[in-house]
Amino acid sequence: MSLAFAVFKEKSRLKALLDHFSIIDDPREPWRVAHPLREVLLLVVCASMADCDHFDAIASWGKANIGFLRRYLPYEHGVPGGRWLTLLMNRVDPALFSAAFTGWVRETWPERPELIAIDGKTSRRSHDRAEDKAPLHLVSAFATTSRLVLGQEAVEGKSNELSAIPVLLDRLSEGGSLKGALVSIDAIATNARIAQAIVDKGADYLLAVKANQPTLRAEIESAFSAATRIDTCVDFDKGHGRIEQRSVSVITEIDWLNGERRFPGELRLPNAATIIRVKSQAELADRGRFETRYYISSALLPAKRAGEAVRGHWGIENQLHWVLDVVFAEDQSRLRKGHGARNMAVVRHFAINMIRTAPEPENKPMKPQRKATKPTRTSIKLRRKIASWREDYLAIALEASAH
Repeated sequence: MSLAFAVFKEKSRLKALLDHFSIIDDPREPWRVAHPLREVLLLVVCASMADCDHFDAIASWGKANIGFLRRYLPYEHGVPGGRWLTLLMNRVDPALFSAAFTGWVRETWPERPELIAIDGKTSRRSHDRAEDKAPLHLVSAFATTSRLVLGQEAVEGKSNELSAIPVLLDRLSEGGSLKGALVSIDAIATNARIAQAIVDKGADYLLAVKANQPTLRAEIESAFSAATRIDTCVDFDKGHGRIEQRSVSVITEIDWLNGERRFPGELRLPNAATIIRVKSQAELADRGRFETRYYISSALLPAKRAGEAVRGHWGIENQLHWVLDVVFAEDQSRLRKGHGARNMAVVRHFAINMIRTAPEPENKPMKPQRKATKPTRTSIKLRRKIASWREDYLAIALEASAH
């Protein structure tokens, strides 16, 4: 039995990936196709997993590992060059590519996520001054517990995030996938339209309240000053050269938020059930730092759960955006023409999910430990290196069961 047959006999993440790639229209005339689109997309995903961050490197990796790729697809004409890859990825429909990604995630990891963070990120070098084109800004949804990217939607700039969030919510909610989830978004989305869109999907919202809502923030501050029943939880965090204490307080008696409108234009969030205050005090090497943040949620959250949700939201910064910038060099990408920047951003999301959920590599370098501690997980950066060195590990990452 061939390896490819054994892989496809049981539904694997790779088989699911290729199935979802099949919904993407090939923009070329059929008689001119030497490299089928599925082969090209599999190449860019595998090479991105194997530590390649631009099309020339992807093409070179494909030529060096053509035998590995032929385990799964024919590649009768080998792999295309870097310039050809650039031209094709610029032409692939990014909406279909994003839909294929979200469908693949839903099939491969079918469990409904409990906490979902939505936030935007700008690819700084994707701007094109000659065409007066702003850099790519991608709004992504991230499952903070499982640390998986769930979907993404591109917009022209940060100011346009509000238009992308409802579209992303629609895509994520197919099949009732958002029911019971808690969706957290920064203050840019603290408005009735976004809150209602989340509630309509059967989910709850957790929205930040900052200076862009001065009246609401002032009312929340007054509510905490006057409240007699406050649930509070305190925790400590030590690391990265700092000691931080966080005090999370919640009030659930907030009928005043749902009362009759008191003046025209007043913000009214549907089903508001909890207001949250997070006071943080960090002791750094040379100074102290104090901060107070406020949030509103439609879920009835005790203080401990509220603190976990607030901290989970910022996981999208250090577990997704930081990884894209530092490990995948996204901010260094100079793709500017066509749809290349948007499509390669989705490719990186495929690669992150694959690499992050792959089994621990065997015989990994061990760090010396002075005392018995919990084994550390191999970093994504090192996993990509190992995938580039060892075909067996790359195959394991690709071929894991979909369920």
